[in-house]
Amino acid sequence: MTSLTETHPALLWETPSLRSRSEHLDRAGDHLWRVVDARGSIRGHLRVIADPLGIRYRAERLHLASGAFRLVGEFWDADDAVAALRN
Repeated sequence: MTSLTETHPALLWETPSLRSRSEHLDRAGDHLWRVVDARGSIRGHLRVIADPLGIRYRAERLHLASGAFRLVGEFWDADDAVAALRN
């Protein structure tokens, strides 16, 4: 019997596919990827969030002073989230 306090392993999400070839994704966690541009610079992070209506994609930037991620935006499409990190 499974107890309610028993933890289950985290889901390992597949890497989202991007239509744009300007950036690529490098895995940084179970549901987190670094968005890397053609020069090798990190533009930000893409986080996959399970939502009751489907999968959402969060564009985030790491704030070095606090060590916390700052939300840039939340989107239904991974390409839209990555585009938000370009600006």
